[in-house]
Amino acid sequence: MFKGALVSILLLLPQVSYSESLMNIVDIKGIRSNEIVGYGLVVGLDGTGDKSQVKFTSQSVTNMIKQFGVQLDDRSNPKIKNVAAVSVTATISPMLGEGQKINVIVSSLGDATSLRGGTLILTPLHSIDGEVYAVAQGNVTVGGLSAKGEDGSSITINIPTVGRIPNGAVLEREVPNTFNESRVVTLNLRKPNFTTAKNISSSINKIFGAGVAEPVNFASVEVTAPMGRTQRVAFMSMLDEIEVEQGKDKARLIFNSRTGTVVISKAVRISEVAISHGGITISIQEDSQVSQANAFSERGTTEIIKDSTININKDDSTMMVWPEGVDLRTIVNAVNQLGASVDDLMQILQALDAAGALNAELIVI
Repeated sequence: MFKGALVSILLLLPQVSYSESLMNIVDIKGIRSNEIVGYGLVVGLDGTGDKSQVKFTSQSVTNMIKQFGVQLDDRSNPKIKNVAAVSVTATISPMLGEGQKINVIVSSLGDATSLRGGTLILTPLHSIDGEVYAVAQGNVTVGGLSAKGEDGSSITINIPTVGRIPNGAVLEREVPNTFNESRVVTLNLRKPNFTTAKNISSSINKIFGAGVAEPVNFASVEVTAPMGRTQRVAFMSMLDEIEVEQGKDKARLIFNSRTGTVVISKAVRISEVAISHGGITISIQEDSQVSQANAFSERGTTEIIKDSTININKDDSTMMVWPEGVDLRTIVNAVNQLGASVDDLMQILQALDAAGALNAELIVI
């Protein structure tokens, strides 16, 4: 159960309208990043690689050596303590071309203890369509470290089994996009809102003329753009300079059940309601007693007898009545005065939502 004063972890977010650069609040349809992944080997480790029981690592080493013309007996079992099987992942930023370099992340797949000092050998990286879009290779930089003593004691700082290769992959294929294929450019709002969509359309039409921009729904706006590449780039640059007033966000109440964090937006209101909340505390105390064996005991053995004590305390609380339209700050202050915990507040908020008295979206993460 989460303890402590609620006000220390409660955030009241302001509900105000403000202007923002257009390209900071929208994504352009057809311009997107793409994820790629591959399977490879990191070599040159100082005895921190996979153990012999990791069969796919030894099989990969055998297959690699055979590709270089070295014949191995099928029964051979190469030592792989200096090799680690890894997954290699990367993100291709929008509109990167062939020959450009990107960063890659290397993560251990077996039981290697560290990738420090290792080198990733040539690894093809595939996209979801199965095509090779990049090839990765290079020295792995690791931010973590681990050390182990002969007595079995060990220490680990950060994560030594995950590393990074800056500019470690070269693009071999461009990711197709539809940005220049259509006369209409679609702007997708990162935070869908009818008012924001209307304001985007109005701001663009004030500069370029009526009918250039048209809101499709609360999540997207279509803009007619020139087809020439030079003109289209200049047009998008001008859109980037436009300031748009965003609409108000929805009233939301967010509760993190793992950390006990409660976030409440300022616009949250409740209907007239009466609330009573009683806290129940259950404590269990375990005691152990030893029964010694003696000549008069039938069993003749020493036994440990468990003695459990269970206490239940219930604190009665008075009923609180709040009028129509009261804000959550008033509720929080009232609950704080009762000395309640975050769990108590969450139970009250869930009950308000179930009763239909909470005029906000309740989100539990």
